[in-house]
Amino acid sequence: MTVLTIEQLEDHVADGKTVAGLDLGTKTIGIAISDRGFSFANPRPVLRRSKFTHDAQDLLKALKADNVGAIVIGLPVNMDGSEGPRVQATRAFVRNMEKLTELPFVYWDERLSTVAAERALIGMDVSRQKRAERIDSAAAAFILQGVLDRLQSLRQEADVDGNSST
Repeated sequence: MTVLTIEQLEDHVADGKTVAGLDLGTKTIGIAISDRGFSFANPRPVLRRSKFTHDAQDLLKALKADNVGAIVIGLPVNMDGSEGPRVQATRAFVRNMEKLTELPFVYWDERLSTVAAERALIGMDVSRQKRAERIDSAAAAFILQGVLDRLQSLRQEADVDGNSST
């Protein structure tokens, strides 16, 4: 397993595969899955966390069912850009996962993703109780959509660069 940059991601995902977005919480793991064209992030049900071994098995089973070729994981960087205990826990999770899967990971700065996800759910008039159930998957979708939008931007830059040299 490899940790990739966003620029390397598309080259490492086989045709027909999807990309997963993860929001790693202390009690749940929010999951979102892209479409095969890498345009849209679709939230999935959260996984309730228990022990790492159980969490990893459940996660890998869910990712296999969605034909995932790579995983984007939100990196909870502090607002000042520093890395605290939650970042360390996320990196440890990835190090432990690399022993269990060949899927590559991409870290994505998730600052404000939960805030944005909650605002979106409030905007859709989702009740407080249902927001609590859906927030981590909505945050995962927000993280993944940011990556998918960046991939689209990189494709457009490559098209412009490729067309301007001819």
